Amino acid sequence: MIIDERFNSGGQIPDRFVELMNRPILSYWARRDFKSEQTPLISCPGPKVMLINGWSGSGGDAFPYYFREEKVGILIGKRTWGGLIGYGDNPQLIDGGFLTAPSFGIWDTTGNWTVEGYGVDPDYEVTDNPAELAKGNDEQLEKAIQVINEDLQKNPVKKLHKPPYPDRSK
Repeated sequence: MIIDERFNSGGQIPDRFVELMNRPILSYWARRDFKSEQTPLISCPGPKVMLINGWSGSGGDAFPYYFREEKVGILIGKRTWGGLIGYGDNPQLIDGGFLTAPSFGIWDTTGNWTVEGYGVDPDYEVTDNPAELAKGNDEQLEKAIQVINEDLQKNPVKKLHKPPYPDRSK
């Protein structure tokens, strides 16, 4: 799976996405004459790569941060913006306008402030060239394809086959 997280300006905290991507398959269910289904239904075995850049901030910083913290996969591109700070419960002005002021920030499980003011570094730094992007050449995506193919060569996804049905006629 290649997740293109570039240009994500946030708006929500993506912890649930990371949780879903990191779920292992626990079992399969076989119905006679039908294809087996996995449990959980939403699971993505195999390698994962996320594309990031300096235009990703807020939830766009949180997504790659959680992706790395949970060891879901590899980050490719440029460091994210580092604007992971939020606001909320701001009163509306009498003329219908509004103002915002930072009211919460992120700190990690070791007791340190993190991400805000710095961002999230990639595992592989690849600069996106706007002139090449305009021509349809995406160096970051090409690197992601290379990395994921190498990972698939080293760690192929196991293909399981449904065992024969047990004979319980006795």
